[in-house]
Amino acid sequence: MSTFNPDRLNTIYIPPVSTFGPISGRKYTLTHSDDTGELFLTIGKKYDVGAIDPTLRDEVLAEWQTRNGEYLLLAKVYISGGEYDKKFSQVRYMIFKKDLSLALTGIVYGDQQFYTNSPWLLDCPILVHFESVYPEFNEVLYYGTPRQYLTAARNQPMSKTQA
Repeated sequence: MSTFNPDRLNTIYIPPVSTFGPISGRKYTLTHSDDTGELFLTIGKKYDVGAIDPTLRDEVLAEWQTRNGEYLLLAKVYISGGEYDKKFSQVRYMIFKKDLSLALTGIVYGDQQFYTNSPWLLDCPILVHFESVYPEFNEVLYYGTPRQYLTAARNQPMSKTQA
């Protein structure tokens, strides 16, 4: 994965989820193709487990939640449950950290009409949980707000295929 290209983003809504809601429990499943560079985003009340490759586990999952009465977008990436040694877990961790901005851009951009209908969510925090049995790779980090990713995607210079 590299630079975000909206032409390579495929978004599917699973009812009852729509561009209008609901907010609570709204789940995102983002996967990709290494061969084509395409991103695949499913938005629903459940994660799209059928889209997840159980051998690679390179998906990004996210969900709108409330904490202390405020909304936040909590994303998670799977590093290791013990099936990978520490060295390989570190490689997975570094790859996810490198590509996470692109993944979050895909999630936010793919649901941009939702933010038009719920603009107060644009400034909510995005937290990412790196899930690992190794403590040095098991952490929750702040990754900005949806507004940052949407603004960056919209301000990107258009490629020849986008023009």
